[in-house]
Amino acid sequence: MKVRLYVLLMLCMSWPCMGWGQFIASEKVIAESPDAASVYLYTPAIVEGLDGRFVVAVDYGGPGSALMGEPRSDFGDYKSGNQIRVYLSDDRGGTWRESAARIPMMHEILFRAGKSLYMIGHSGRLLITRSDDNGETWSAPAVLCENPRWHQSCCSVDVHNGKVTLVYEKWMSSDHAWPGVGPVLLQASETADLTQKENWKFSEPYNPDADIAAAKPSGIPALAVDFPKSNAGMLETNVVRIHDEKHPLYDPDDKTVILLARASTGFKDIGVMLKGVEKPDGTLAIEKAKMNGQELFYVHVPGGNIKFHLCYDPVSKLYWMVHSQIIGGMNERRRLAVSYSPDLLTWQFAGMVAIGPSDNGARHYATMMISGDDMLIVSRSGDERAKNAHDNNLTTFHKITNFRRLVF
Repeated sequence: MKVRLYVLLMLCMSWPCMGWGQFIASEKVIAESPDAASVYLYTPAIVEGLDGRFVVAVDYGGPGSALMGEPRSDFGDYKSGNQIRVYLSDDRGGTWRESAARIPMMHEILFRAGKSLYMIGHSGRLLITRSDDNGETWSAPAVLCENPRWHQSCCSVDVHNGKVTLVYEKWMSSDHAWPGVGPVLLQASETADLTQKENWKFSEPYNPDADIAAAKPSGIPALAVDFPKSNAGMLETNVVRIHDEKHPLYDPDDKTVILLARASTGFKDIGVMLKGVEKPDGTLAIEKAKMNGQELFYVHVPGGNIKFHLCYDPVSKLYWMVHSQIIGGMNERRRLAVSYSPDLLTWQFAGMVAIGPSDNGARHYATMMISGDDMLIVSRSGDERAKNAHDNNLTTFHKITNFRRLVF
């Protein structure tokens, strides 16, 4: 009997939740649109500041974003531009307050370097802003690159051995259908003033067109059925590092990061893997990753056809990822799940974070971080008032306490 109960328990923990069972996380609304029909809350970012403060940035856009007042980005989802707002919690997410910050950017990424917090984003041009007072106020956005047009979402940043490494994406040309972007690797010293463009190194953009064309004989990619105007491509690139010396992609010289990105192919659960390299002369490059003599490009990633976010946990020695769980249409955004992996190649479902109340009530495009024994997640979310699954009216905060208990 004990064996049967144990097996049943394991099945309940590992079964991709179909709407029954217990969620692994709490949920709290921390931001709400002033007009669900015209002002949309896009992808949130989260970082742990000083003294345990949680800092969340939310990208407001939509045709009614003029309701947000000035300043707003010159380039936005709509002509009225976008605006970043910042929310703060000093009690581990129990309560939140909105700061006075109004930042004219979109597609933000938050990270901490030294004693400062940084937010990188764009307004066509690539921009960055810094906070030296734990997220209360932010500097005027500084230009890192004048050349439009840039793109990203809130994806993971590698801060390691005094260096900050991340990816932002550059539009390759006006001839490319969506998503016609190529990743650019950026790196800087953690102690430098990262609002100064001379303190950053940039790789050349990586053009995935040849890799995509090479996959076509196998049937990948096909046009994404939910986006008839879209093409195959890669976007929304995370940066992580291999720490296991036995992993075939481990770099003993510590000059390599792994890039794991969303893949637009028309198939679910597929992502793209590349590597970012610091060359002996100090320059940066993005290359194909090779394993056992074989080049990698398309790899299995749960929910890899929608934006995901991941980070490495040195305690469990696992990579953790928050992602969409796709059980229906390719653009399904209602179900938010967590999985983990020892190697970025094999993934185990850990549990269901949340399921939105309707197709419009999405829980998706989430960002995560680990703080002690807790996993903190912020989600681009909606309720029944949301215009659709993409254009959302809420930002929700989710906490998984003692998250390592999910490993079995």
